[in-house]
Amino acid sequence: MPEPTKKTVSVFTKKPKTQTAEIGATVIFEAETEKPDVKVRWQRDSKDISSSYKYTISVEGNMHSLAINNVVQEDAVGYAIIAGVSKVKFELKIKESEVKEPQKAVSPDPAVAEPKPKETPSAPTESLAPDTSGTVSDGVAPESLPESHQPDTRQDLTGLFTEKPQSGEVNVGENITFVARVCGESLLKKPTVKWFKGKWMDLASKSGKHLQLKEHYDRNTKVYTFEMHIIAAKANFAGAYRCEVSSRDKFDSCNFDLAVHEARTTDGFDIRSAFRRTSTDAGEDSGELDFSALLKKRDSFLKTGPRAVHVSTESEVDIWQILQKAPPSEYEKIAFQHGITDLRGMLKRLKKMKKEEKKSAAFLRKLDPAYQVEKGHKIKMQIEVANPDAEVKWLKNGQEIHPTGSKYIFESIGNKRFLTINNCTLADDAAYTCLIGEEKTVTELFVKEPPVVIVRNLEDQMVMKGERVEFECEVSEEGAHVKWEKDGVELTRDESFKYRFKKDGCKHVLIINDVTKEDCGHYRVKTNGGQSLAELMVQEKQLEVYQSIADLTVKAKDQAVFKCEVSDENVKGVWYKNGVEVKPDARTHITHIGRIHKLTIDEVKPEDEADYTFVPEGYAFNLSAKLNFLEVKIDFVPRQDPPKIHLDCMGRTAESTILVVAGNKLRLDVPITGDPAPIVVWTKGEKVLTDSHGRVHVESTKGHCIFTIEGAERQDEGVYSVIVRNPAGEDTADINVKVVDVPDPPEAPRILSVGEDSCIVQWDPPLFDGGQPVIGYVLERKKKKSYRWMRLNFDPYKETTYEAKRMIEGVAYEMRVYAVNAIGMSRPSAASQSFVPVAPTSEPTGLCVEDISDTTISLKWRAPERIGSAELEGYGIEYCKEGSDEWIPAFKGLTDRTSVIIRDLPTGEKMQFRVRAYNMAGPSPPATLQQAVTIREIMQRPKIWVPRNLRQTLIKKVGDMINLVIPFQGKPRPQVTWTKNDEPLDPKQVSIRNSDTDTILFIRRSERKDSGKYDVQVQIENVEDRASVNIQIVDLPGPPQNLKVVDVWGFNVALEWKPPKDDGNCDITGYNIQKADKKTMEWYTVFEQYRRTNCVVSDLIMGNEYVFRVYAMNMVGLSPEPCLSKDSAYIQKTGIMYKPPSYKEHDFSEAPKFTHPLVSRSVIAGYSATLSCSVRGIPKPKITWYKNKMDISNEAKYRMFSNQGVLTLEIRKPCPFDGGVYMCKAINDSGEDVVECKLEVRPQVTKEDSKK
Repeated sequence: MPEPTKKTVSVFTKKPKTQTAEIGATVIFEAETEKPDVKVRWQRDSKDISSSYKYTISVEGNMHSLAINNVVQEDAVGYAIIAGVSKVKFELKIKESEVKEPQKAVSPDPAVAEPKPKETPSAPTESLAPDTSGTVSDGVAPESLPESHQPDTRQDLTGLFTEKPQSGEVNVGENITFVARVCGESLLKKPTVKWFKGKWMDLASKSGKHLQLKEHYDRNTKVYTFEMHIIAAKANFAGAYRCEVSSRDKFDSCNFDLAVHEARTTDGFDIRSAFRRTSTDAGEDSGELDFSALLKKRDSFLKTGPRAVHVSTESEVDIWQILQKAPPSEYEKIAFQHGITDLRGMLKRLKKMKKEEKKSAAFLRKLDPAYQVEKGHKIKMQIEVANPDAEVKWLKNGQEIHPTGSKYIFESIGNKRFLTINNCTLADDAAYTCLIGEEKTVTELFVKEPPVVIVRNLEDQMVMKGERVEFECEVSEEGAHVKWEKDGVELTRDESFKYRFKKDGCKHVLIINDVTKEDCGHYRVKTNGGQSLAELMVQEKQLEVYQSIADLTVKAKDQAVFKCEVSDENVKGVWYKNGVEVKPDARTHITHIGRIHKLTIDEVKPEDEADYTFVPEGYAFNLSAKLNFLEVKIDFVPRQDPPKIHLDCMGRTAESTILVVAGNKLRLDVPITGDPAPIVVWTKGEKVLTDSHGRVHVESTKGHCIFTIEGAERQDEGVYSVIVRNPAGEDTADINVKVVDVPDPPEAPRILSVGEDSCIVQWDPPLFDGGQPVIGYVLERKKKKSYRWMRLNFDPYKETTYEAKRMIEGVAYEMRVYAVNAIGMSRPSAASQSFVPVAPTSEPTGLCVEDISDTTISLKWRAPERIGSAELEGYGIEYCKEGSDEWIPAFKGLTDRTSVIIRDLPTGEKMQFRVRAYNMAGPSPPATLQQAVTIREIMQRPKIWVPRNLRQTLIKKVGDMINLVIPFQGKPRPQVTWTKNDEPLDPKQVSIRNSDTDTILFIRRSERKDSGKYDVQVQIENVEDRASVNIQIVDLPGPPQNLKVVDVWGFNVALEWKPPKDDGNCDITGYNIQKADKKTMEWYTVFEQYRRTNCVVSDLIMGNEYVFRVYAMNMVGLSPEPCLSKDSAYIQKTGIMYKPPSYKEHDFSEAPKFTHPLVSRSVIAGYSATLSCSVRGIPKPKITWYKNKMDISNEAKYRMFSNQGVLTLEIRKPCPFDGGVYMCKAINDSGEDVVECKLEVRPQVTKEDSKK
């Protein structure tokens, strides 16, 4: 940004203010500019206003005014005044007393924020036209990271490294290599390795001159080796590094350090340089990366990568709120999940945000903490001020912003102030401050640079040795940095200027001068958003002669033409006459059109007879022919001489056939004699040929008859007859003419098979060979999406089957063929169907037998280690008998599963099995069992696996459904038997279903009689296993018995009853006692879950008569019917004096006594266990628990409960060390009591341990 020269933000020294007026009045808005020659515009609803009867616009020096005459309701809208890039908005309001409608507030319109000023001050070089593609809505909260940074859910670490990279030291300018090795035996696919510097910087995209990442795989040891080479280390390379390896659900990481001696710190380092090349041209240091400053402590908020900021285009998660609410221990986890690369900088910002802000007197609303905008878009910042007349200043990195062109736009609407930055660039990535007096609000703007993608890919090229090659691509952004590689090695500009790099806007070109065979290979261009690959093939120059020059015999004053055709139309040549170079003159003409070279000599003379030679430039061979001069002697003949035709090639033999190439001129010059001069007639078959046939020309001269066809065609082939007549007689001669041409194009080639980088193509010969035998074929290929065809052979290939190599796996190609004969090449055939070079996958791994029976076998395997670029279509399974080579498919077609069951196999036979993976390239090498398998079931001892929940009594309510699933093992399938209390089950009440691996007992509606002990037995021959399951069916209890009133005194009644006869097949847990006034018979509960069979009901009302009832309760619920008291209890009134008999005061105290002891138990480690007992005593005794005579009351592992005299000790997830003697001790004033038991904690036993 240029150094500011002015200190004013707005060109207005006085701004118009919002006014309120009555209907019919005249309103005047006034504004004052800093300079008198400033041009201003007035607007109404974003539309320009001009002077009229309604509006009066006046200018006096630097004072500008707008008068609105005869105000009406429609004038209550928004207005604005614009000068340069400054714009001030204001409103006209109508008094509410005269307007029934509520006044409307004009909201800021983003479109209005972009005026097109009439005069624009000189703008800095980076300023561009305003971009209206995106605006920022008011009140939008800060946004979070891009969607591409999804949380990493990997949690568990498993040791994948067999060798971890170790910390190292290096001097400045030296090289160092870090090596990590991963064992691939247990991995289903190739692991993914990432290298990081610091915590989050991925080094994969930083490869270049100073950093290279390599990897290779050793098939013998099945070990993957990953290397990071640091070349010519610099001081700022020092720091902490991390290597991460992942493979599906497995993950491992390792930290290491690099120390660079004589390190120096560079001040003023721009953090953005860590994300792009430090060189802007294609110089020697092009592509150098410098990323050390990412870990340096800086006062400012570092601008690295995507962070939680205010996004102007889409709504995302608010990372600021997440960090504010999260504890400090979670900061690193949140940063890792959301891809935050500068956690330290964000925590500095968060610390400032968490401080309790004092209420600002100048700002009603401050700037958001941060904003984010994509490069090229615009951003709008908004504040609200307390004083509408307050002057604000906008600062960028502490420097005041001044209006420069259309880059910055300042707006003022009421008490709102806006700053709009158009066409944001990386230079706008800075801290911004809004200043009012001494108060300020600060924010940060982050400009997000989109990834550079390749719009137009590279094209394959085939060139001759010594030529110049240009690889051209087009990227999505001008000035973007790209990296060129050849076979994985980065290309740089060297002293020999072998490689040159050229930029033209979005186009990038790699130029290779004077290519050689060593330049063959794959060239790749990379950006931070994609890459493109192309192949360069270099051929030695081999010139082919399609048509050689021939000997000529001509007569005086005739024309001699020597003609030859070579394969390269760019080849020049020199003509020689008896070893002396021929120079063109009036009679001698030398022409070169395409592949055809001609030497023409007009009006041949005897001295022209010589040996003529054509020598192509740059090739060590020549073409020679001889020119023979025919001297015609004229003898005196009588006048009556019969006509005579003088030809040496008459007849229809092969030797006398005249060949002419299609398209060339056919000229038949026949010497004739006769006196008087004969009449000449040319015929083809029965058709007489004349000049009227267009291309046919017939000419007769003294001693010659000439027949010419311009541009010979295939239909011109045949026998031509020439007849000469005069009065003395006639003569006839036949001339056989054969027109030869290039062959017809072959049919479209067929792709027989494909490999990893090759294919086999086949085609049929052309239907017409052009009259000359086909001497071979020329093949070309191209990528399907390309337009450039590459020739695969230069010498004609004689066969009709060809193997094309050096293709890229996974890329679609097409092929076409040319036929070649002595005349030349045919037109190309139609393109073949597109195909993709792919290789078969590697063999499946881990083939093993999972299960086997008398007629079936179950196999399983893992996917191949190398799938390739083609999709895996499935697996084929085959088997054969031992000693046989006849493999039989187990199924029709392919299966996509990695386990199968093959049925209907012969019992007792030894069989061999193999599995092959298939893709579009065909089957992979087979995976075979190490030895043949005998098809016979293996005896497995029967074993019942009782589920843990059935090892204790199963309690169900009457009417509930019972469904017990008991798994077991055993081969062959065992026989299952169920009994209940040693008696067979009733099939009407109980259903049994058995399978190969479990048995199910099912009761649809349980009854009380279903309670009991159920035994299950699995038996194979004489071997058996047994298990028991106890089922208890519970129901509601019956009513208590014999409820009677024992005594009545004062306001108290003593009751007593007996337990119910039917307890519902479970213990009675208590009683509910209710009372009712005999007058109202409304029942009220006195006691709930009362455990004794007697009680005293107190607080009764004097003068009322009461009746009582009692419900029994068990684990199911209350008894359906209560037990009612036969007698009622009447509470005497106080007027009646009752002298109670004197009794000796009874001592209710009772020493503690355990009514239910502790029971010794055996539990399994890891599952919580409880110990229970019950005690009584008056007063309530104090309870203490001991383990091995040690007090455990304050141990966190134990929980003690006491409910209605029932004591429970809960042991949370016991381990074998929690076993021992547990004691419960109850103490009160009357005595004490102790009860104890033994607890055994057994370790968990897995199925595998039990098999052993």
